[in-house]
Amino acid sequence: MKYKELVSQLLFEIGGKENITSLTHCVTRLRFKLKDENKAQTENIKAINGVVTVIQSGGQYQVVIGNHVPEVYQEFIDYAEMGSSTSTVEEKHEKKGLFNTFIDVISSIFTPVLGLLAATGMIKGLNVLFVSIGLFTKDSGTYQILQAAGDCFFYFFPIFLGYTAAKKFGLTPFLGMAIGAALVYPALATFTVGKEPLYTLFQGTIFESPIYITFLGIPVILMSYSSSVIPIIISTYFAAKVEKFLKKITPSVVKSFLVPFLTVIIMVPLTYLIIGPIATWIGNLLGAAALGIYNFNPIIAGLFVGGLWQVLVMFGLHWGVIPIAINNISVLGYDPVMVLGMATPFATAAAVLAVVIRSKNKSVRAIGIPAFISSLFGVSEPSLYGVTLPRKRPFVATLVASAIGGAIMGFFGTKNYIIGGMGIFGIPNYINPDNGINSAFMGALLAILVAFMISFILTMTKLGYNPRDDIQDGKEKVQEKNGHENLKPKELLETLHIESPIKGEILPLSSIKDPAFSGGLLGKGIAVKPSEGKVYAVEDATVETLFPTKHAIGLKLTNGVEILIHIGMDTVNLEGRYFDAKVKQGEHVKKGDLLVEFDLNKLVDEGYSIETPVIITNSDQYLDIISSKESHETDLNPNVILSIVK
Repeated sequence: MKYKELVSQLLFEIGGKENITSLTHCVTRLRFKLKDENKAQTENIKAINGVVTVIQSGGQYQVVIGNHVPEVYQEFIDYAEMGSSTSTVEEKHEKKGLFNTFIDVISSIFTPVLGLLAATGMIKGLNVLFVSIGLFTKDSGTYQILQAAGDCFFYFFPIFLGYTAAKKFGLTPFLGMAIGAALVYPALATFTVGKEPLYTLFQGTIFESPIYITFLGIPVILMSYSSSVIPIIISTYFAAKVEKFLKKITPSVVKSFLVPFLTVIIMVPLTYLIIGPIATWIGNLLGAAALGIYNFNPIIAGLFVGGLWQVLVMFGLHWGVIPIAINNISVLGYDPVMVLGMATPFATAAAVLAVVIRSKNKSVRAIGIPAFISSLFGVSEPSLYGVTLPRKRPFVATLVASAIGGAIMGFFGTKNYIIGGMGIFGIPNYINPDNGINSAFMGALLAILVAFMISFILTMTKLGYNPRDDIQDGKEKVQEKNGHENLKPKELLETLHIESPIKGEILPLSSIKDPAFSGGLLGKGIAVKPSEGKVYAVEDATVETLFPTKHAIGLKLTNGVEILIHIGMDTVNLEGRYFDAKVKQGEHVKKGDLLVEFDLNKLVDEGYSIETPVIITNSDQYLDIISSKESHETDLNPNVILSIVK
């Protein structure tokens, strides 16, 4: 077993087999559902040789491995004697937010088929490319056979999703496949061709539907379910409930055939009569909404999606975009949204290349070169966690370059016509099957090239990357010949002291559950668990930022230090309730001025974490940010929580 040591350590540190509810994997991550995430020794897991990092997001405990994750997954399954595993039914006692539940459901359903979806999409993309360059025509047998190989998966998508959704919701998998097969049954899929409708429902509205057949006298709205996503997922969810009920009331002697008989005979008509049309309308509305947002200003949409795509991938939130993209292709014939983030792996590759060129650290090059190649192929997580994110500034360079790449794609109207490969393998995705290589496709190539060049140039500068940022053994910074040890003492001893803006218990920033804060992505700092609902100015300052929801405020002190005070976690969802700002954005404040009042008890009653990060957002401008080491109670003045070394 090539990865025996890795999987044995991982199984032990994650709390053993008994702590695992389910396990799946995607392109680079093992995605665990744990009964108790507190039992997992996260820091120990991060230190295991072969583990890149750990992300806890979307209700999943994600262990980032790299491109060889399928092999590690299989060895883990074999070593832990878990048998064939993709996902299991959620445990009844598990409580998650609606958004986390959505992300978990989507990732669990799509993860097992993502590789095959990309592979068949690549075949379709190459087929379109070959026609565009004149290698053969659409009438040739070669094209038809390759199209069958590439389109078979997407055309019969409901069957495959019926299986994975059934595994997720606890339905017998073959029942999910049967319902999916009924949705793409050829006789019904082509029933409307060349026929006049009996009558039309909802005439004159966006839901106008011609009726061709009835079921027991009830009109059936025939939709096109090939390549669809939403109908089969919803239908499978309800089928799981029906099957569970039937198992309880059906005698054991006839359960093996009567339960599937009743489940299918109930759910297939129900899907055609109610679930399918409603789900299809929802899909159409989603497609129209996505297109409306895109059409409002494609360039701004490109800046937004391109700049945030890497962040979405970090936290696994891109799973919320993937089904929308697939739905758009099914409904519109193309997707204009997800494509806007597709310059990201190339921008990441460029930043890594610049780090490799400038770095004097052999270990950095050993990590960077394969990470660079991986990013070109569309898998940027090894680069993200191994190279750019630990150094922060190269990571920012990739976000800037990706945003510009997205804006260029928006300007040229670049679209995805298939869900295919990633990175350089994804380039054929942008070829219009009807028009071939056009300006929109050339815009995609330009966006990729520009994003690559901007990211490379930014990272090659001293502002974009400093070799001192190189990390040895995961912790110690490399000191150059003219490093800090050669500076005069007075040059190192200029220190700025920051007091707590809130009364309460001082905690290390790592205690914050949100990895964007605890990982220092937004800057170094500390956390405060408030004992009263008041935020004060720590020094004379200008209110640089005051969020409309009043849950976060940014100050720029007169000495140049920039501070972000973020009251609680996810409190933006309260939309300003329980918060009262005493100042306005742009206002100058004095030390000790009351900035924001909030109802501490209401936040706790609503179930929100009240741990408040106090972040130095321009940390990279200072030699070091030293935070309080021990937890203790503090009054507003004069306890120092942060010392900034200039």
